[in-house]
Parts: sequence; structure tokens; C-alpha cells
Amino acid sequence: MTVDASLPEPHIADEQIQLVDARNRPCGSAPRAAMRRFRFWHRATYVVVRNRRGELCVQRRTLTKEVFPGGLDLAAGGVVGAGEAVHVAARRELAEELGIQRSPLRHLGEFVHDAGGNHIFGSLFLVDHDGPLTLQAEEVAEAFWLPPGEALALEEVTPDTRQAVEALLACGELEGGR
Repeated sequence: MTVDASLPEPHIADEQIQLVDARNRPCGSAPRAAMRRFRFWHRATYVVVRNRRGELCVQRRTLTKEVFPGGLDLAAGGVVGAGEAVHVAARRELAEELGIQRSPLRHLGEFVHDAGGNHIFGSLFLVDHDGPLTLQAEEVAEAFWLPPGEALALEEVTPDTRQAVEALLACGELEGGR
């Protein structure tokens, strides 16, 4: 991971992360900083937010994010805490990042993202939402809506959220809106 000297110092939350082995079996926990430093396998959630027009919510990451600062996310989500169930983590992250609560989440499967020093077992969710968004100032600089193809065409999309949306497209979950 290359650090750009022009960016603000990244903020790394002080929390315990659920670690897993290369077969996604829990094998302990570690502080987030250690998980990043030693590139441990871990779990993360990816909640793709779709509106009634079939557009996806695209989020610009703040410049203080420790991974891909200023990049574009095609899903809300994040790492799973120690002992936390993935569906609980997905709901927590969705509420924290975008203020979306009490909307039904559909769990659509799992994928592995093993690139750029990240070793992630991703749990993929879809939520339909047309209400207001309340952005978490520490993590989300802005949010906007785009059709899936246009969102995927953006150059600054984070590789893990790109993979999540591509997986949804491949299984037909994003065709033609709802």
C-alpha cells in the first residue's frame, strides 16, 4: 500500500477484527491496524444499495480512509468485528455509512477478494432504498446515483466493491431495476 504524502494521515479505528483462515474458518481476532499490517484473512460485508430506477449508490471515500482514500465505493460495508455475524455487520455498516435502517437486506452470496494485499471473504447483500441518505462524515465524503454500467466504468472504483457489483450483474440481480 503506497501512502501519498499529500493526503491527510489515515484514521485506523481501534477495534478487534474477526480473523479467518484461508478457508474462512474463524481463527481469532486482531486489532484493525495489525490486520492491515500483516494482511490477515478477514471477513467484510458489501451492501449494494439500489433505487427504484435501478441506479446504484456510489460513495466517495474520505481522504482519511486507510485503504483507497478518496476512492469510489459501489457498496456500503466494511470489516466484520470479532465475534460479529456478517448480517449484523452489514446492517451496522449500512446504518453508519448511509443512515439506512429497517430496510430488508437480501444476502446474495459470498466471494473472495485476494488482491493488492487484501485477503477478504466478502458477504454480498442488496438493499432497495429510495429514501434520504445520512452520510457518515468520517467515512463518506459524498454519495450519488448511477446506473450499474456507468458506475462500473468509473476509474476510481475500489477493486473489492467493483468485484461485488460484477458478481451481482453476473447472477442477474441488477438487470432492469427491481
